[in-house]
Amino acid sequence: MEDRRILEAEEHTEHLHVKRIADEFLQGFETVAQIATPAVTIFGSARVREDHPAYKAAVETGRGFAEAGFTVVTGVGPGVMEAANRGAKEGGGLSVGFNIELPHEQGSNPYLDVNLTFRHFYVRKTMFVKAAEGFVIFPGGFGTLDEFFEALTLIQTGKVLHFPVVLFDREYWKGLLAWIREPLLAQGMISAEDLDLLVVTDKPAEAVAAVVTCYERRCADLPAASAKADAQ
Repeated sequence: MEDRRILEAEEHTEHLHVKRIADEFLQGFETVAQIATPAVTIFGSARVREDHPAYKAAVETGRGFAEAGFTVVTGVGPGVMEAANRGAKEGGGLSVGFNIELPHEQGSNPYLDVNLTFRHFYVRKTMFVKAAEGFVIFPGGFGTLDEFFEALTLIQTGKVLHFPVVLFDREYWKGLLAWIREPLLAQGMISAEDLDLLVVTDKPAEAVAAVVTCYERRCADLPAASAKADAQ
């Protein structure tokens, strides 16, 4: 994999790797610039099937965003990603996917208008944020959690505008939310206002409204204050 090759690279090859990374960033930025409507990035497990409640809810959520005039961006894979892209297509919206090269290649779902593959996770993750007016996080595993916590960190430290981060499925996330409150909040590892960065819901319409309303009210115009010593 490209990242592994960079870490194991022989001397004097760094300039080549840096150029490849820069070229990939440029391609990503150019692709995002072509998205003419506001966008939302939707994350979730690739492992759920069509009969899973998360799949059905993601279809409805993707459709709701499309009907509200939003582009839907996902990681192109099956499961929740496929469902959200499918809903976007059914709702008449633009459906975008940012793929990643993996040892076992991740296939693209069939509901994409734009499909761009990246070599580096950090470039891909930048494009998820660059394109989005908000994140909706469905049940998922390590990759979903990675995107979730990176978004919170970027907002908490003021590196990006304070866009909505929506957790879908209260029951699925209740253990994580309990852990955030105890021990993180209880022991002062985060501030009480950090909990305000999250919206938790079981309803597709509420997930859509949280992002669309913020966009319409321009509530993300000001960056969050970055006064968190633990995040510096």
